[in-house]
Amino acid sequence: MSDTSPLRGLAQVNLSAENVAEARDWYSRFLGVQPYFQQPDAESPAYVEFRLGDYQHELGIIDRRYLPPASTAEPTGAIVRWHVDDVAATMEGLIGLGATVHEPATERGEGFVTASVVDPFGNILGVMYSPHYLSTLEHPAPA
Repeated sequence: MSDTSPLRGLAQVNLSAENVAEARDWYSRFLGVQPYFQQPDAESPAYVEFRLGDYQHELGIIDRRYLPPASTAEPTGAIVRWHVDDVAATMEGLIGLGATVHEPATERGEGFVTASVVDPFGNILGVMYSPHYLSTLEHPAPA
């Protein structure tokens, strides 16, 4: 595998919400962690950020008013899929918190399963069970 790609890894995923504090609290319940960064403050944040998972990837939530003018409030765009150990249980937890199914759990072959929801703030959140992800954890690429 070549390591010359200009895309070296997931650095940050940003979601948006009209009420960042409400979205922060919803994601904190789902993730089981609090954001490590809130700007300008925790009382009235315009941006919050969580660090998650094996590589401490960043999940940010930004006030929708700061999005580019052409952005839409409808769920759209690329679907970022976060690896989870149990797609069905994760989907159940998300739906229990008020998310709606965007794509039901779908087997993609050889152990790969994908699904996605629309969170209460209009963002698509993708999840995936990925044998490739687990293999990469066990056998990281050489530095």
